[in-house]
Amino acid sequence: MSRGSEFVVVANRLPVDRIVGPDGEPRWRRSPGGLVSAIAPVMRRRSGTWVGWTGAPDERLESFEEDGMSLVPISQSAEDVELYYEGFSNATLWPLYHDVVAPPVYDRAMWDAYVRVNRRFAEAAAEVAAEGGIVWVQDYQLQLVPAMLRDLRPDLRIGFFLHIPFPPVELFWQLPWRRRILEGLLGADLVGFQLPGAAANFVRLCKRLLDTRNVKQDVLWDGRVVRARAFPISVDVSELDELVARPEVRERAQEIRGDLGDSTLLLGVDRLDYTKGIRQRLEAFGELFEDGHLKPGEAVFVQIATPSRERVEQYQLLREEIEQEVGRINGEYGEIGFPVVHYMHNSYDRAELAALYLAADVMVVTPLRDGMNLVAKEYVACRADLRGALVLSEFTGAADELKRGAFLVNPYDIDGLKERLLEALGAEPAELARRMRSMRRRVLEHDVDRWAHAFLSELERPERERPADAPSPVLPVPEG
Repeated sequence: MSRGSEFVVVANRLPVDRIVGPDGEPRWRRSPGGLVSAIAPVMRRRSGTWVGWTGAPDERLESFEEDGMSLVPISQSAEDVELYYEGFSNATLWPLYHDVVAPPVYDRAMWDAYVRVNRRFAEAAAEVAAEGGIVWVQDYQLQLVPAMLRDLRPDLRIGFFLHIPFPPVELFWQLPWRRRILEGLLGADLVGFQLPGAAANFVRLCKRLLDTRNVKQDVLWDGRVVRARAFPISVDVSELDELVARPEVRERAQEIRGDLGDSTLLLGVDRLDYTKGIRQRLEAFGELFEDGHLKPGEAVFVQIATPSRERVEQYQLLREEIEQEVGRINGEYGEIGFPVVHYMHNSYDRAELAALYLAADVMVVTPLRDGMNLVAKEYVACRADLRGALVLSEFTGAADELKRGAFLVNPYDIDGLKERLLEALGAEPAELARRMRSMRRRVLEHDVDRWAHAFLSELERPERERPADAPSPVLPVPEG
């Protein structure tokens, strides 16, 4: 590999998945998911290089071009996948950063693998980045990369963005390697978070753990100013507009509606993960039938649960639990040929998801904790007809931006969730239009382009233009 890319993104996964084409030959397809949807357009415009793992263990590939991007694959052994990815990233950091919804695992072998793999990513980025280039490191799997990369290439401008929540002091304090994580993040020039509260948590932890000095959200570290800022991520509105305008997508939406008859359609689209609140929403929906508020044929719940981390025991148990709950509800309240819950443990392409968004009367997004949740914003972006309702967890980043229009709910409160579902189901069209118009204004004005532009503009701004006590140039979060 030779240096030469002025813009490098470093993420755990490459933005493509290997599939088998109609001719039986393997090929690459752009990956689904919020991170890729958010950054791929920026990558193409900047002719950038993306450093990441292919998703297959023990695979070594040369760099290649795909979808307008230069891709640099990072190899991971089966042991790396088990210890770094399934282990420290998803058995330690993921639950810790999501309010300890599940107990984190603290294991030294997992930590050692996390350090080893982070170094591999840092070395690859150092090889491909041009002199004085920009490197944008993504998410919780790679929190040590900024400091490692700065040691290798002090000439670079380094940004880091955390897509999931950042925990408060009392939770982060549990982590045995807490200092190392903070020192890793402080290798960046700019550390981005979804919400201002997360940035404040980071600054507070740096002060308590590392005895740093700070001026507002500027942390003074190793002779440098490290900025902590909030940049709420969003969706590619233009792509979604193009999708929902396709005749075949609109026809598919009508087909979905026709298959369900006159039933009101509630929709959930999530990765199968214990943070997403799938069990709680299904429990609430089932109780609406038990209480007599709904009758079979009046409403149907379509739950898409994309497979996730299937080798991890907690996720296997979660799948069994969800499938048992679906079976119980359908067994008690469904009729022959007419289940009240349609559950799909599968992945769907974006065209099918857009059709589902168009078909859904109520979008139910009720995570127990989520950094942002782009599904909520995708639904809003697709509803130019100003129809549909969004039931949204208070514990998502999206709730801060969409609270004027969404039916906000505490997903732990099953009775409260039932009330909000009924409120959304019974809302008048004029009220739904008012709510949707408010949410669409926010999403359309603050799309992924604005998110990326805000982050990169702040990262690229020369230090002399940014006094340490200057106001924080974050994206505004609306009042109320």
